[in-house]
Amino acid sequence: MCSLEKRDRLFILKLTGDGEHRLNPTLLDSLRSTINKIRSDPSSSRSVLITTSDGKFFSNGYDLALAESNPSLSVVMDAKLRSLIADLISLPMPTIAAVTGHASAAGCILAMSHDYVLMRRDRGFLYMSELDIELKVPAWFMALIRVKIGSPAARRDVMLTAAKVTAEMGVEMGIVDSAYDSAAETVEAAVRLGEEIVMRGGDGHVYGKMRQTLLREVLVHTIGLDESASSASSGVRNTGSKL
Repeated sequence: MCSLEKRDRLFILKLTGDGEHRLNPTLLDSLRSTINKIRSDPSSSRSVLITTSDGKFFSNGYDLALAESNPSLSVVMDAKLRSLIADLISLPMPTIAAVTGHASAAGCILAMSHDYVLMRRDRGFLYMSELDIELKVPAWFMALIRVKIGSPAARRDVMLTAAKVTAEMGVEMGIVDSAYDSAAETVEAAVRLGEEIVMRGGDGHVYGKMRQTLLREVLVHTIGLDESASSASSGVRNTGSKL
């Protein structure tokens, strides 16, 4: 599941436990509920969100075993993740992913949906595994990849060779902002960055609206442009009906 800690103006959201943090409906609902709790906090527009995890994995993507047992859940999980990513995009504060373990497929998308990605170099990789497991990548995944990975060569390697991107490779590709020697150092660096951003000041609602404009292409595929204009102040509605 996940936990939430507040340190002054920092919200630290953690995927808890030593498992793979597979994105099943229960975990996705828990994450979205936590994001909405952060949004409703009176200090949210002057704060920063840090997302991290326990254990070996940041997130190993969708719960494929669950989807195999009930194919209809594939649609449910995709809809719930789309809603979660739209919530992150509209959140009125900067966001930092402290990636302390493997982030694969949908888990990689979750990490890259944050404004900053910090990663440990001694273990873990970013990995879009769909080519290797013979699954078609959703159009909205590709929209986020196009926005977040600027180099065509890097996009090719990530999507068309299923490269397992280490922290140092990610820095070279422009996907990862900085790399650290351990999980603890990665989280500590995320906290320092968060504190620097808070000290810089600024209106989180303005920031959130600017992010929505910047990631317009992603919102086209998640909530639709007609809804995106109001999402920063009101949250994002459930997108299950759009699939």
